[in-house]
Amino acid sequence: MIGLDDPRRFGRVAVLMGGDSSERAVSLDSGNGVLAALRSRGVDAFAVDGVAALVDAIRAGTVDRVFNILHGGDGENGVVQGLLQALGVPFTGTGVLGAALSLDKIRTKQVWQAAGLPTPRFLRLAPAADVRAAIVEFGLPAFIKPSCEGSSVGVARVADEAGIDKAVRVAREYGGEMLVEMLVQGEELTVGILDDVALPSIRIEPAAGWYDYHAKYVAEDTRYPCPGLHGEEETRIRELALAAFRTAACSGWGRVDLMRERSSGELLLLEVNTAPGMTSHSLLPKAAAQIGLDYAALCWRILETSFQRDAVAAGGGR
Repeated sequence: MIGLDDPRRFGRVAVLMGGDSSERAVSLDSGNGVLAALRSRGVDAFAVDGVAALVDAIRAGTVDRVFNILHGGDGENGVVQGLLQALGVPFTGTGVLGAALSLDKIRTKQVWQAAGLPTPRFLRLAPAADVRAAIVEFGLPAFIKPSCEGSSVGVARVADEAGIDKAVRVAREYGGEMLVEMLVQGEELTVGILDDVALPSIRIEPAAGWYDYHAKYVAEDTRYPCPGLHGEEETRIRELALAAFRTAACSGWGRVDLMRERSSGELLLLEVNTAPGMTSHSLLPKAAAQIGLDYAALCWRILETSFQRDAVAAGGGR
């Protein structure tokens, strides 16, 4: 008999990473960390770089379940989820709807608004929109960001009129649908979700400037107090994050990013990440450590969420 702590119950695990999105480098970093952690606990895990290689491995009959750590693109837009669901292969993370919705910041915010959940004021920018005119009409300060990217890719902070030219260039280089979002003056926070439980919040304190790609993945002086809030405020942020996660049709594991407005103390939802970073700088492992889960134990627990899809897999074929 295979026990709950026996790695053999997972079978052969493909750790899906890399791919061809703008977040490839971060995904490879996350994936290699996950791979090493699972192997350290005896799991028969192997690396798969991108969707095409995953399809080949499934066709070869070498995949029993998938740990999806493919950031952005097909890893988080519903493509991988739909593929694996159709083939009956259990996988970590949310399903098709939650992935497709949450990668799209505009539609996620619209769903939250419909459910009465708080999110900063925003304006949709079509690919051919007059970015300068839209920002002027919207008002400053503001962020301009792609609707369907992560890791602060393609984001411009517009604090004054001098920053509008940069925002126009960023939008032109990106070329896709974007949004202008109110720049909330206050604290940036995040809440990890693991198996329908909100983890302790983290307050993000960059040493200088704002929390951009460098501060996330390169700088060593960004501070991450955890829990980020205390008492009733900590309870409130965890409840809000979990409600936002569920409302966006997400499940398994992920991370919800928020702001707390300094003047009012109001919590405002920014976005959901359904395959968040698992690098040495990443936030979800820091939160998990606060409840006694080291990195390897966290990876194990995330992999366990794939069993929620075993019933689906039993009805499929490959």
